[in-house]
Amino acid sequence: VQLQASGGGLVQAGGSSRLSCEAYGSGSILNINMMGWYHQAPGKQREVIAGLTRAGSTNYADSVKGRFAISRDNAKNTVFLQMNSLKPEDTGVYYCRALVYNDGALTRDYWGQGTQVTVSS
Repeated sequence: VQLQASGGGLVQAGGSSRLSCEAYGSGSILNINMMGWYHQAPGKQREVIAGLTRAGSTNYADSVKGRFAISRDNAKNTVFLQMNSLKPEDTGVYYCRALVYNDGALTRDYWGQGTQVTVSS
């Protein structure tokens, strides 16, 4: 599986943007147990901000709760991150990640290449 992230760019504070992460390769995103979006602010560590399980459960970091939403389109093998009410501190590189488990053990861990989001104040 390869992940191709897209979207982002320059956005004004208070604006919105949507990121996409398309999965290529064998199978579909339905075979992926968990997909997530990570944010790496300049000079800081990468951190998870949104997750989506195969069953459809979602979870969010407190910093984005109520502003961001993760969703998927199974037919397009794509996961999205809708970002609203953007703040300058949301600036950074956004990565998507896919995890595959078998019998409770992590067997595959895929990362997209990252896409830059810059929020101007």
